[in-house]
Amino acid sequence: MPKRRRGVRPPPPDPSPAPATIDYSLTYKEIAASGAPGAVDFVKNHGLYLLLLETPSGFSIFSLCGVYIHLPDAIQEFQKFDDKSSAINVDTGVNKQLTEMIMKWRRPRQKLGIPCLCDEVVMDVMWAMKRLIRYFVPTETPELAEEDSLTMSQGLRMFLSRYGFEIKPEMVYNDIVRAASIVFRCDAVEKDLYEHLQHLGRHLKNVSGIDYENWGTVKLATAFKIICSRKIDKSDEMFSDDVRSKLLDDADKYKDLVFSTGCIANYKKILGLNILRNDKMDQLAELVKVARIKAEHVRVPENVPEN
Repeated sequence: MPKRRRGVRPPPPDPSPAPATIDYSLTYKEIAASGAPGAVDFVKNHGLYLLLLETPSGFSIFSLCGVYIHLPDAIQEFQKFDDKSSAINVDTGVNKQLTEMIMKWRRPRQKLGIPCLCDEVVMDVMWAMKRLIRYFVPTETPELAEEDSLTMSQGLRMFLSRYGFEIKPEMVYNDIVRAASIVFRCDAVEKDLYEHLQHLGRHLKNVSGIDYENWGTVKLATAFKIICSRKIDKSDEMFSDDVRSKLLDDADKYKDLVFSTGCIANYKKILGLNILRNDKMDQLAELVKVARIKAEHVRVPENVPEN
């Protein structure tokens, strides 16, 4: 046993209590060390949740990244069941066929018997999976029941509202959902690229003395495109003459700081995302307009007695 050096005291234990809930923005290692209830099991399960989805003719199991279920701005197996009513029974539990299906896709050491999640976020996931099930399981050809197809998830409602599309649940149909999902995906990809470009942006300040704090994704990507290509295009007029001169004059200073091929690829990707998003936004506006016209057409006039 090593001797303790005289005058050196061990550090006191951390007095802060363990958090009441898991902080899903942390890394798996930090989550495991946090001491939060369920943290160790979450990491042992590789951060995955198993989604058991009932379809018109059977059950499907999907693996989902559990982190995305809990973040605030939050592969498959299919089996046909002759009698779905016997698969899950309050008195007898889960039958043999469904049990074998679950156990087949359970990861090693993944804990079962944990409390199920059922909240607004989970219900939004289930809503989306039901609408998209035919893309994951092509054999599931039947359409959604009317009561399911006429509902709208809270996430979709908030997303459409953010872009100025106030739409009633009964006006939603698949084309609107598809267009909105593409716009949402474009936003998500651009957000990831923006965080990366913001990280690179510090070089603009340190090397060229350029204040980039209020720049958007396109402007940041364009700045590094100029640095890496050493060329000014007509589309680069968003910058002042002084900034353009600094980007060109200091280009050699960025040689060991940025990856030229990646920066130019990011620039092209951003332009492509903006073109796709604008196209889908125009399509979404037209689809919502058509949905409103249809809703007005089928609306029953007031004060008209029924037969």
